[in-house]
Amino acid sequence: MSAARRLGEARELLAEHPVVDGHNDLPWALRKQVRYDLDRRDIAGDQSAYLHTDIPRLRAGGVGAQFWSVYVATELTGDEAVSATLEQMDAVDQLIARYPGDLARALTADDMEAARADGRIASLMGAEGGHSINNSLATLRALHRLGVRYMTLTHNDTIDWADSATDEPRHGGLTDFGREVVREMNRVGMLVDLSHVAATTMRDALAVSAAPVIFSHSSSLAICDHPRNIPDDVLELLPVNGGVAMATFVPKFILPAAVAWTQAADENLRAHGLHHLDTGPEAMALHRAFEAEHPRPVATAATVADHLDHMREVAGVDHIGIGGDYDGTAFTPAGLDDVSGYPNLIAELLERGWSRPDLAKLTWSNAVRALRDAEAVAREQAASRGPSNAVPAGTT
Repeated sequence: MSAARRLGEARELLAEHPVVDGHNDLPWALRKQVRYDLDRRDIAGDQSAYLHTDIPRLRAGGVGAQFWSVYVATELTGDEAVSATLEQMDAVDQLIARYPGDLARALTADDMEAARADGRIASLMGAEGGHSINNSLATLRALHRLGVRYMTLTHNDTIDWADSATDEPRHGGLTDFGREVVREMNRVGMLVDLSHVAATTMRDALAVSAAPVIFSHSSSLAICDHPRNIPDDVLELLPVNGGVAMATFVPKFILPAAVAWTQAADENLRAHGLHHLDTGPEAMALHRAFEAEHPRPVATAATVADHLDHMREVAGVDHIGIGGDYDGTAFTPAGLDDVSGYPNLIAELLERGWSRPDLAKLTWSNAVRALRDAEAVAREQAASRGPSNAVPAGTT
């Protein structure tokens, strides 16, 4: 089959079984670039000069549901982190209200299916980092009532109750309060997201969770040895748990040659007084100048497919998905440059012999099923236990 025919078949498949993407940082990009001024970043039209994401490219990419990350930086702590999370959530609400013909608010798996049937992109929210709840289960419940349907237990920093993959461990995984956070998330129907957390935290959460967990944007440790990725022994636990590991596109997490290069590029940003996660114009200009002197290793759709091949082999085809991390990364793979690129990944998987039913699970069914199963667990638990008012040890 020619490349053009494979790409056509990929687009045809996505028209019927669109992508559920687990993680997109558009709200944070809007905050940093224009303080949520949607007139200045009107995603109804081409925003490729500024963003990975706009509605025409979401449509071209075959996206049918998006978990919008309501991430806030870990430099924000306490009530300041909670307030910023609410602002991020409000930004998503503004987007849904502004583009009702294209975006549909979704709180449940049924809402996702209804949006697909209506030809709109189901829009869900995921909070990225347990610092967003300020050690408060009441705040966790409030975020759920306001529409958050997953929470990543940590971001890049270890918090009071959970170890991060990219910081010094303090707890050996989850504390007793951290385990109670997982139980409370199960009780209300919020998916436990294990991207960013230490492997010990992954294992602790899987031991506690009665509902499926997700990895909203993580790939395979066996293919690329980066602490943000998932060890095989954890992938092997997903069939019993029912969870879904959503492969990310971030080059430094998927291409071994990109790991050291990115570390050097990040140090270059810090040397110029910028945060290593900054993707603003000044940061990108510095990156381009650095890249001119130090050629950047480039990932491709085939790189992502290598991870998905391995993750399917270890966890099974019912437990994998896609989480691009668009607008949360300075660099993207060739062919997956922005949200219009998903057909290129599907075409690569077709070339590798993936069947249409397996691809339909990858793109749509697995993520919808995980949320539906979490909703079922919540209904069961609501009948047997009330809200938890636990606090971290030592809190008065």
